[in-house]
Amino acid sequence: MRVQPAAFLRTTLPLDLSRLQQLDSGRYHSIWLPDHMVSFWPDSIWTPEFTDLAIASPSPHRHLDGMAVAAAAAVLTENVPLVTSVVDTVRRHPASLAQSALTIDHLANGRFILGLGSGERENIEPYGFDFSRPVSRLEEALQVIRLLWDSDGPVDFEGRFYRLRHARLDTEPYDGTPPPVWIGASGPRSLEIAGRYADGWWPAGAWTPEDYATKLAAVRNAAERAGRDPLAITPCFIQVCVIGRDEAALAEVLEAPLVKSFLLQVSAELLGENGFEHPMGSDWRGFHDIDPAVLTRERIVDFLGRVEPEMILAVVPHGTPSQVARIVADYVDAGLRVPKILDYGAMAGLDHAAASAANVLAAEDELLALCGDVR
Repeated sequence: MRVQPAAFLRTTLPLDLSRLQQLDSGRYHSIWLPDHMVSFWPDSIWTPEFTDLAIASPSPHRHLDGMAVAAAAAVLTENVPLVTSVVDTVRRHPASLAQSALTIDHLANGRFILGLGSGERENIEPYGFDFSRPVSRLEEALQVIRLLWDSDGPVDFEGRFYRLRHARLDTEPYDGTPPPVWIGASGPRSLEIAGRYADGWWPAGAWTPEDYATKLAAVRNAAERAGRDPLAITPCFIQVCVIGRDEAALAEVLEAPLVKSFLLQVSAELLGENGFEHPMGSDWRGFHDIDPAVLTRERIVDFLGRVEPEMILAVVPHGTPSQVARIVADYVDAGLRVPKILDYGAMAGLDHAAASAANVLAAEDELLALCGDVR
């Protein structure tokens, strides 16, 4: 398949569906829709003291249901596939996921892709869901979804997490084919699961092209062991980056508190591999440890004071749109085919958000010029 970028559709308030016509024009491989209860940004930093984005929106956690927004997008578009990026298998029962996915796929005339992952702590534990053994739960949920899609009548299933008794899902798939399943996975077990079940894959983190290539090889090897075509799995990636039109703009973006807070999603181990001590301490595990409600102002102010721009630059692609495009092209050489360039510069404030959108478009254009015909 040729290289083609993906688009993001924000699933937060205020919801802007007017962009769908532009995104449906053929430029994008697919539209990815996040599904969260809360964001990664701590409450204590989402104030006018730190960002003017807090003036535009009173909370960073005004999330809408990603599956519901996908259903709305399905009837407002005609061409582009729609992907949940990603729905976890803790907050939703796999039987409900199986039915909802078929429903949206019928609304979309066969353009829906069910993106699944094992979940993040901040979306699960505050609501009383059991977050133990999330990877095992993901695998079992995939088994249940496939069983319901592939069976012609009532089915029984006895698992560790789910039990079915004469359960049926008689809604036939659109045009006889169930929706593709894409899986977000980075750990060894998750990559093995992706190889056995996924039609598309993207890592929760791949910090170098070599890292991406290693993870993709693990997925493809697992697919081959399962008797599947490893090259039929679509290689994707959400490429977090920081873009500036020039060095001065980039330096300004890197001083923004919300941009600095990206390091909350990075583990101390990874930052240590790049020669830095993590501002949150040596045992910080990245996004797994984020709980926006309990990261106090005092702790965040201390954290921000310890963040050095070089820490961010060490772990994310950065530079002008052309420079970022050339870095993403290295990931294409490693096997990537559907990139989403996600510029964290948009979090530097309202003025930077508009510039960020233009920078991403320019980076996409440059990337397509560099390698759009790679197969």
